[in-house]
Amino acid sequence: MDTEEFRLPRSRTANERLHAVIPGGAHTYAKGDDQYPENLAPVISHGRGAHVWDIDDNRYIEYGSGLRSVSLGHAHPRVLEAVRRELDRGSNFVRPSIVELEAAERFLATVPTAEMVKFAKNGSDVTTAAVRLARAVTGRPRVAICGDHPFFSVDDWFIGTTPMSAGIPAATTELTVAFPYGDLAATEELLTRYEGEVACLILEPAGHTEPPPGYLEGLRELADRHGCVLIFDEMITGLRWSEAGAQGLYGVVPDLSTFGKALGNGFAVSALAGRRELMEWGGLRHSGDRVFLLSTTHGAETHSLAAAMAVQTTYVEEGITARLHALGERLAAGVRDVAASMGVSDHIVVRGRASNLVFATLDENGQPSQQYRTLFLRLLLAGGVLAPSFVVSSALDDADIDRTVDVVAQACAVYRKALDAADPTPWLAGRPVKPVFRRLV
Repeated sequence: MDTEEFRLPRSRTANERLHAVIPGGAHTYAKGDDQYPENLAPVISHGRGAHVWDIDDNRYIEYGSGLRSVSLGHAHPRVLEAVRRELDRGSNFVRPSIVELEAAERFLATVPTAEMVKFAKNGSDVTTAAVRLARAVTGRPRVAICGDHPFFSVDDWFIGTTPMSAGIPAATTELTVAFPYGDLAATEELLTRYEGEVACLILEPAGHTEPPPGYLEGLRELADRHGCVLIFDEMITGLRWSEAGAQGLYGVVPDLSTFGKALGNGFAVSALAGRRELMEWGGLRHSGDRVFLLSTTHGAETHSLAAAMAVQTTYVEEGITARLHALGERLAAGVRDVAASMGVSDHIVVRGRASNLVFATLDENGQPSQQYRTLFLRLLLAGGVLAPSFVVSSALDDADIDRTVDVVAQACAVYRKALDAADPTPWLAGRPVKPVFRRLV
């Protein structure tokens, strides 16, 4: 694998143009060119299935497609057919369309633990709506977030807790407190310390590890006992864990939950779902104070809702969640085997549920390393694998997985050399990739 011959001249020029007109050069920080080796951030031309092409005419096997949103693969025919049926019929009206009703009924049939649903365009819309609703229902100011989960919203109540807190008043941030995942005693201590002040507990129900036995049930009991709202952020777990999300898999019902990403297979749609008693606070059929729950001009765009319905139908009828797990298990086993054979199994570590795999790149001391991540990403790119994570889509096939494992094997051989030298610098060809959340550029 000769990385010295791998160049992206058109992408490099396009990235400069992107930075000239778009702050950060991308519309999502996780897609920024600082997340890739220097001068090796491909600018995409198009995608089909599990493959994408950059404007330099390189083809890649793609993982983590659309930040985990494109779980069926790009340009999925069943989704496109549903979208095309709506495009000639108009996309937005002065009153609800029948598609809104059909989409809501389809969602609630797929996620039967919820009783009402409201759609929006992105995850931040619905997580913030869930927090606002919890505060309104409980009359309490504080939000308790799971501090082990990396992202909940672009809005002040969460972003103020990250290193990128510029522009957010301290008074806002002080109302957000954190609890550790998997530790019921610590969570109970937090709720006791702020007795009567915490409106909600919000967390991803599962992440890189499975929830400890009894943990989610214990959170449910704590929320009930302390009078706060339990919110599951199912942006990632929704559909990937089961068609009904993690709540459908683990059998613990939150008061509110939020969905997005895989729900639209790349089309912009998210959902706030939950118990009728709470959701009606944002409606017209109650006698209390009105809650400005969600009111978005484009939240019910017909073609996005049609995409969501097609996605849910495809998942259920074609067993997509099981396929994602099978593909992920094949990939994880292959990567672990070649890492072990090259003597780097303690340094390139695959983690997470099979449908949602990530990898860690550890240095000679076993510590997370942006330098070694840069080396690894560079070698993957040169081999035609675009993989900020190893999150699979159902469009991958066995040949794609096998090819990926071959490229990883070659990367592991170089990784071993860098470890032996205790210095990856000669293989970086530029600055290391950077974490998304950092205070300074």
